[in-house]
Amino acid sequence: MEADVHRANFAKLVAQRGLRLATLSRVLGRNPAYLQQYLMRGSPRELPERDRARLAEYLGVDETVLGGRARGDLVPVPRIDLAASAGPGGWAEEETLQLPFAFPPALLRQLGVRPEAASMVRVAGDSMAPTLNDGDEILVDRDRCRIDPRGIFVVRVEGELLVKRLRAAIGGVEMVSDNPQHPVRHVRSGSFQLIGRVAWLGRAL
Repeated sequence: MEADVHRANFAKLVAQRGLRLATLSRVLGRNPAYLQQYLMRGSPRELPERDRARLAEYLGVDETVLGGRARGDLVPVPRIDLAASAGPGGWAEEETLQLPFAFPPALLRQLGVRPEAASMVRVAGDSMAPTLNDGDEILVDRDRCRIDPRGIFVVRVEGELLVKRLRAAIGGVEMVSDNPQHPVRHVRSGSFQLIGRVAWLGRAL
């Protein structure tokens, strides 16, 4: 199963960057069909350490993405391939994992987040601005699913993933945006799933 995930990660990188497998095979000093056979036939089942390290360096990704061991000083946190929308909402039947986010374990401990309960999601939209902006990466603690008006949560409503503040209300909850231009939304009990509380955000400057 893990080998299939590593191949899927590699295939996604190749597709996203418009790369040719034959060219990458030559980067490794292999015959042009080497990586095509790896992807299509699972041969080899796992890339040899030398090939994996060279590919990871060439692609600019952490080696764990391609099946290498996690570095002792970093924890790979799964990243959801669906923008948790801080605006109109993202739609998906199920989440698909993207390339993992390498997180310092000391920071996870400081935040009180177990690695097993951590996920990274990208924010989309402006409804939580200026607290959360479009493109921010947020760390979600799936252990923390108790409504607290002081916190910000990722919640699923009819397939949409939303980032909102939550307030208990009669018959359900109120979803509140930090951007005053977005109205409060009432959601009935039983029609939403609380995924977890936002524990950290990363933002490009």
